[in-house]
Amino acid sequence: MSAASTNSLFGMGNPLLDISAVVDKDFLDKYNLKPNDQILAEDKHKALFEELVKKFKVEYHAGGATQNSIKIAQWMIQEPRKVGTFFGCIGKDQFGEILKKKAEDAHIETHYYEQDDEPTGTCAACITGANRSLIANLAAANCYKKEKHLDLEENWKILEKAKVFYIAGFFLTVSLESMLKVAKHASENNKLFCLNLSAPFICQFFKDNLMQIIPYVDVLFGNETEAAAFAKEQDFDTKDIKEIAKKAQALPKVNTKRHRVVVLTQGQEDTVMALHDKISTFPVVKIDPKDIVDTNGAGDAFVGGFLSELVREKPLDQCIKAAHYAANVIIQRAGCTFPEKPDYK
Repeated sequence: MSAASTNSLFGMGNPLLDISAVVDKDFLDKYNLKPNDQILAEDKHKALFEELVKKFKVEYHAGGATQNSIKIAQWMIQEPRKVGTFFGCIGKDQFGEILKKKAEDAHIETHYYEQDDEPTGTCAACITGANRSLIANLAAANCYKKEKHLDLEENWKILEKAKVFYIAGFFLTVSLESMLKVAKHASENNKLFCLNLSAPFICQFFKDNLMQIIPYVDVLFGNETEAAAFAKEQDFDTKDIKEIAKKAQALPKVNTKRHRVVVLTQGQEDTVMALHDKISTFPVVKIDPKDIVDTNGAGDAFVGGFLSELVREKPLDQCIKAAHYAANVIIQRAGCTFPEKPDYK
């Protein structure tokens, strides 16, 4: 068994500063927000972020899908610190400084590309009762440049230390060339490259980008709605989640030394895993519905738990067990937050 070492888990994606606050109905109405929704910020929402900070008591967290998963993996591992490394783009501003501090508090090592064309990306969580309205403003996250950051020798040297690489599909909308460079490095050096389908719109509208990456993917994650969208776009001609996993597993692969693993979650239903010709199912941790506070971070937490064992070379069933544990903890809390230490054996 291998112990995790510093920089052995690498993530790249859209860093967002999560800003959460309990708000009133007037605030939602002012910005035409539904109590429970996830949207991308439009021009009419631009003032929302500053008003949220000025008017309400806010909490800040280092967010964004990939950064969340790296944070959770680090939390599960605990020691050593900075097993997880994260690259992404932020602005040279106050929110960027807060984001750096919050990532440091989570014991991950961040190397952000800092630019001043766009402000740091933010995700506002406007909480009313049991509802959360999420408004994401990608801003600087959209500005990542391979030649300005990933290609720099000092950054590439850090990346080369990693054994496991994880990128959420969202980054396909930002820098396909960066993802391809990382994926090819993993494949050529027989390291593990992991990808998340992330959202149905990625499978639909960024299909060409996605299919350039898939041949390099060793571990593919997705949930049932993403899997259905992927199957439809790939003409799999099935809605059966086990069949979808099997067909995704069998897609062409560059590094033939490793068989692709496909892991598909279904909320409270069994998680499905395809490896070789074998389909396995794993029941999730049972939970009373009244204990569920917020399911938004469940997918990121699942991946984080999985990665925490994968980077330590544990068997796949152990990876899924850790994934289920992490998701179960996160859905009982607001936002992608966690207690100081995991209670995981």
